[in-house]
Amino acid sequence: MNQTFPTYQAGTAGTSVAERNRVLRNTYWLLALSMVPTVLGAWIGVSTGIARAMSPGIGLIVFLVGAFGFMFAIEKTKNSAAGVPMLLAFTFFMGLMLSRLVGSVLGLANGASLIMTAFAGTGAIFLGMASLSSIIKRDLTSMGKWLFIGMIMLLVAGIANFFIQSSALMITLSVLAIGIFSAFILHDLKRVQDGYETNYITATLGVYLSLYNVFQSLLALLGIFGGRDE
Repeated sequence: MNQTFPTYQAGTAGTSVAERNRVLRNTYWLLALSMVPTVLGAWIGVSTGIARAMSPGIGLIVFLVGAFGFMFAIEKTKNSAAGVPMLLAFTFFMGLMLSRLVGSVLGLANGASLIMTAFAGTGAIFLGMASLSSIIKRDLTSMGKWLFIGMIMLLVAGIANFFIQSSALMITLSVLAIGIFSAFILHDLKRVQDGYETNYITATLGVYLSLYNVFQSLLALLGIFGGRDE
């Protein structure tokens, strides 16, 4: 799940290179900082079993209400002092919600190595997309609309599969999610570099959600195909 209602406005030609670099630098720093509450939330979730204690249906409702509620609040506070704390609170919540999957994978004999592999794979994808965003010269703004449509279709199909419980569909959606959200990382970072996005909190939120979905999808696939029972 990425941005709810992203805006694809015309480029801000008046934005200086120094300003664009400042926004990009702040985005990278805040993105790195956001990993701390995410890991903390996942650790607390696994230790307490709070996510696993909820039924799948309740868990889905809590996730959707919490995630969209936090994203709405972040959008409202992005230009104030409350913006960063709100974003970090959101990443803690997302870590808690991730703990159900992390706990399941840790239950496998090679669970810890699978998590590290998913983390390394996500990092490699991020570095690749970040490098591409600085190399590609063409405007990628129009690509965002198609990615947004793909994201909505993924969300709808994911909710449908909650009731269908199809392993084949889950694998397909995970593969598609990795592709779509990897492209989202490229798109969002390019928007900052081209001066289309001038708020680093909004930029961080978009890239964070893409990384979250890439990691979650990679971990799910690794757990299915590479997991070994105790």
